[in-house]
Amino acid sequence: MTKCFRIRKIEEKISEIYPSDKIQSPVHLSNGQEAVAVGVCQHLKKTDLVFGTYRGHALYLAKGGCLKKMMAELYGKLTGCGKGKGGSMHLADKENGVMGSSAIVSSTISHAVGAAYAAKQRKTGQVIVCFFGEGATGEGVYHESLNFAAKHQLPLLFVCENNEWSIFTRVRDVHSFETCQHARAYGISVSRLEQGWDVEKVFSVAGREIEELRTGLCPRFLEIQTFRYMEHVGPGSDIGKGPRTLQSLHEWQSRDPLTEMEPEISVHTDIEKELAEAIDFAEKSSFPNKRDLLEDVY
Repeated sequence: MTKCFRIRKIEEKISEIYPSDKIQSPVHLSNGQEAVAVGVCQHLKKTDLVFGTYRGHALYLAKGGCLKKMMAELYGKLTGCGKGKGGSMHLADKENGVMGSSAIVSSTISHAVGAAYAAKQRKTGQVIVCFFGEGATGEGVYHESLNFAAKHQLPLLFVCENNEWSIFTRVRDVHSFETCQHARAYGISVSRLEQGWDVEKVFSVAGREIEELRTGLCPRFLEIQTFRYMEHVGPGSDIGKGPRTLQSLHEWQSRDPLTEMEPEISVHTDIEKELAEAIDFAEKSSFPNKRDLLEDVY
């Protein structure tokens, strides 16, 4: 729970800083969805790999990504995890198995399939996990990835973070299929959890799925119902201003343990100290120069 609380506080600080224009990148915040990333990543080894989405702060931090490098990346600084060229939507930390996220919907799903295929061929024993939103399930590459993973029995866990909304559109209004039933049609074992606010339940279900992957029963599919507190992109909220209702917000908050969580003073102090150091690191770091912008481009 403390790890979820840490991510929540980091996201709240980002929202606070964002209007100052110090952050040089659009931000898609993970507030409300922290339990998914934390519950799954608790079972992963450092050598296991994860692939995420543009709403990837929680995943990056849950898998052990460096906060200083993340904050510097948001500031567009050379010391960032993408040398200031990727921004919030393209976080990666190879040392901790965070292989990247992307602004292009569903694009990292096929990358995860490739990594899982390599892990199987090399017999590394790695588990690969790809996280995506329910909106990605309408993309062709998603369907191709399910088929390939099933056909080759890859050590891959598909994690669908279902927050119901693609900006202002309900996915059920545009898709003719139900996500879990569709995945099951490929012969993939499927689980679904509605209590995405409960990190312990996520931990329990994800643990079972990942253990099965390690014993060779693969691939697996896990859909977790969750909730996005913030607007699609940015530090504000769109709830009550469009189709997302205040009632839905209050219902989720009433079950979210972070809403009323009062951790020990030492936890607060540690998080505040870590955040202050990360912000100071970002602010004191240099921006890339013209020569830096042309490096790592192939």
